[in-house]
This record gives sequence, structure tokens and C-alpha cells, in this order.
Amino acid sequence: MGLPLRDTERHTYAEYRRWTDGIRYELIDGLAYAMVPSPSRAHQTLVVELTRQIANTLENDPCHVYSAPFDVRLPKAADSTDQQIDTVVQPDIVMVCDEQKLDQAGCRGAPDWVIEVASPATASHDRGVKRDLYERNGVTEYWIVHPDDRILEIYRLGKEGYAKPAICEFVDIVAPAAHPRMKINLARLREVLER
Repeated sequence: MGLPLRDTERHTYAEYRRWTDGIRYELIDGLAYAMVPSPSRAHQTLVVELTRQIANTLENDPCHVYSAPFDVRLPKAADSTDQQIDTVVQPDIVMVCDEQKLDQAGCRGAPDWVIEVASPATASHDRGVKRDLYERNGVTEYWIVHPDDRILEIYRLGKEGYAKPAICEFVDIVAPAAHPRMKINLARLREVLER
């Protein structure tokens, strides 16, 4: 089961910016998917902990970390205007190392690293639609964190696209390929969930 659509029309980023209904959406190829209204406490706990670990490593580093809501626009062409861009997502966490991609509206172009914390309502969307989107737009590394199962799926971009994911349990220390100096303590994720 997929996430609910706003409607069956195709939309642009310019339209998306004018919506005032109070619902958060992501546009993927023009289709507006409604986001889960209120993430669980476990979801938010993991987003905060992962963002903390990443931000601590990125102190005095050219890369930047952001957590949702933060618009990531994925134009099909470099010269696309807001009237032409039909894909904008709000990943749970993104890391961007190219400052040229950052502006006051968020990020324009593929982040280096995207992390989504899955829920029962979003897991298939994250593993299907979003995974395919990030792969075709050149996101170097994509993580899907599963709070209930205490596992992490890691997709890394190669010549043939994303390879079969590496699966890690919440006991490991993982170095993302997108920033090899960084070490993410997955055991710490288990600790903060069990408080």
C-alpha cells in the first residue's frame, strides 16, 4: 500500500510552494504524496540521535546536515525553473557537501547522503518509490532505518546503480561511504530507543 495522493494531477514545485492546506507533501514526478502526519516518538528519537552524531562529526567540515522538513528539489535539467521542477522531497536527514546546491529554499540537486526512518506506513514507499528516485538522481548513499526491527539498510551507488543493500543490526559501528571519516554508532540507536 502506497502513501495517499493529494490528487491525480501533475504539479510543479512552484505550485507546491503555494499550497496552504497545512499538509506536508512530497512531489515525485509531479505526483503529490501526503506525508505521515505525526511521526512516532521512536522515529523522532532516531532522527535526533542520527542528526546529532552526524553534526558532531561535521563540525568544521564543508558538509552540512539537515533534518526534515527540508526541501530537496531534484530537477530533471540543470536549467529547470521552479515552474518546471516536478520533484521535491523532504527526507528525514540529508547531508550535502556541495555548497553550490544550497539556497534559502533548501537543496537543489542530489544530496550526498539521504536517511529515511521507516514506519509501517512508509516502509514500502521508502524501499520502492524513494529508493528508485534517489538512485536515478545520483544520491551517493541511501539509508533506511527500521526502528521496530532494529536494522539499517544501506544502499550505495555504483556503476550499475544501487547494489543489493547491506543490512546492519543496531549493534554495529558503520562508516558511510558518503563521508568515510564519519562513524555512526548503531548500538547508540538501540540505547536511545530503549530509554
